[in-house]
Amino acid sequence: MNRTAPRKKSRDLEKVYPKKDFIAKLRRLADALEADKAFTIQVAGERLHIPADAVVNIEHEREGGSEELEFQLLWKSR
Repeated sequence: MNRTAPRKKSRDLEKVYPKKDFIAKLRRLADALEADKAFTIQVAGERLHIPADAVVNIEHEREGGSEELEFQLLWKSR
């Protein structure tokens, strides 16, 4: 019997968190990255498991009168 993992739905969202919660998430992420460990986070009701070998990058965008800075983690779904 060939069982494959269910296909995940496409998703693109932004979730605003209170500053205190955002800082706590960043601190846990920084600790996991520093220890070269996987990281689990829940965003808008979905648990995400980020492997230790995820690629980390920083993106800056400027358009009109606004600017955006994104800290990104990229990995392949497993």
